[in-house]
Amino acid sequence: MKSDAEELMPRLLPVEFEGSTKDLDLSGTPRNPQEYLRQVQLEASLCPEVVVAQIDPKKLRRKQTVNASVAGCHAAPAGLSPSLGWQRQQVSHFSDVRQSITKNRRHWSSQTLDDNVLLVRRHRIRKFHGESSNTKFNPKQNDEEGWKRFCLGETVYLGACQADADPNPEPALDYNKVGFPPFLSIVSRLSQSTVLLVLEVLIGWFEESDIVPQLGRWFYALLACLEKPLLPEAHSLIRQLARRCGQLRSMLDSQEDERLPALNLLICLVARYFEQNDLADQQE
Repeated sequence: MKSDAEELMPRLLPVEFEGSTKDLDLSGTPRNPQEYLRQVQLEASLCPEVVVAQIDPKKLRRKQTVNASVAGCHAAPAGLSPSLGWQRQQVSHFSDVRQSITKNRRHWSSQTLDDNVLLVRRHRIRKFHGESSNTKFNPKQNDEEGWKRFCLGETVYLGACQADADPNPEPALDYNKVGFPPFLSIVSRLSQSTVLLVLEVLIGWFEESDIVPQLGRWFYALLACLEKPLLPEAHSLIRQLARRCGQLRSMLDSQEDERLPALNLLICLVARYFEQNDLADQQE
C-alpha cells in the first residue's frame, strides 16, 4: 500500500530494502547506497507535516523594507542658515575626523576602558546605611532604553530637574546622570549594526524632544562612524535626522539661540557630506 507522500509525489528512486525497517539504525553509518536511501526515507517520514516557526518580531523589525522619504527640510528663517563657506569648512573637518577614526580604530578599540569613568553605573543603596556601590553598566546591542540612558544620562532621559537632584551629590562627575560622552574608546568598539541601532534609538527620542548637548555629540560621533556607501536604513535615518533638525530650526527666531549651531551642523553633514543635496541649505 502506498503512503500519502507517495501518492502526492511519485517515487523517482525506487528502493528495495531487505529485512524489517525496525532493525535499521538511523544514527549509524549506512553500509551501502540502498541503506542510505532507506535512512533518508525513514527520516523524512518522521518529520511533521506542518511546522510552525517561533519568530521573535523584534529581530525582524530592522530587516523590513525601508521606505525613504524624499521630503525636504523646512526652510531656515531669514538669517539663520549658514554660509556656503561655513558648510564647506565643516564638511572638510568632518572628513578629517572620519579618516582619523578609521585610521586609529584598532588602536582605540584596544584601549582598556576605565571602569570608574566609562562603563560603571554608580548608585546609592539607601536600604543599607546609605552605602554606595558600583555596578557594571554596558548596554546590550538591542537594549534601546539602556542606550538612551547611556548616551543621554538619567537627567535628560528621565526629564529630571535640578530641584530633584540628590541633595548630597558626589564630588566626582557622575556620567550616569549626565550621560556618557562618545569617547573614541567607546565608539570604536561599536559594530556597524550597533551604530545604526543607536542612531535609530536616539533619532526616535529626538523626534519627540529638543536638541541637547549630549544628543548633538552622539549624533556627530555616530555619523562619523557611519560607513559609506550608505545602507538603505542608514539613508533613511540620516534624512529623518536632518528633517527634524530643520523642523526645530524653523521655530527659532534668533541667531543667538544656542541650539542653532548644532542644528545647522547636523543638516550640513547629512546634506553636504552624505550627498543628500535636496536637504542642503542654499546660499541666501
